[in-house]
Amino acid sequence: MSILILGLAVFFAVHTLTTLRARRAGLIDRLGETGYKAGYSIASAIGLALIVYGFGAYRAAGYVPVWEPPTGMRHAASLLMWPAFVALAAAYSPAGLIKGKLKHPMLVGVKAWALAHLLANGDLGSMILFGSFLGWAVYDRIAVKRRGDLGAPPAPFGKGDVIALAVGTVAFLAMLKLHGWLIGVSIFG
Repeated sequence: MSILILGLAVFFAVHTLTTLRARRAGLIDRLGETGYKAGYSIASAIGLALIVYGFGAYRAAGYVPVWEPPTGMRHAASLLMWPAFVALAAAYSPAGLIKGKLKHPMLVGVKAWALAHLLANGDLGSMILFGSFLGWAVYDRIAVKRRGDLGAPPAPFGKGDVIALAVGTVAFLAMLKLHGWLIGVSIFG
């Protein structure tokens, strides 16, 4: 579990740095934009690798149960994942209604993903992993709002929405099918 926690600490420390604008600007001044981005990417990748390895080691050692989610929570979580995938796709799609309404679709997608997994998993490692992502996404949304970042501008329904819906839906359906193979845990038993 300690490797998982270390990975989360590294990953979120790096990502929290982006919310601390003065410190971020100081690092960019010292390292240059390329150096900053390289360091940010390397540290993020190390944190992510530690998270994946640490959570895998935790699962291999045996889950630590905290509560038993009702069976229906898996269905609720699955339903919540479709808008999570659409929001994540909207973050990288051209401007459109979805991106404009969500303002910061990546954060919306991460919050929905984390909440869905908290609903469906009652073990300690999952609560730490997904609870951390949910907490960080809430923090980042507050930080974004405080610094006046209005997010994506409002736009009419268009090409970006079609792309977000199509890519998000295909990714959602693929994950329903492949979750057991990719993650090692079947969604519906």
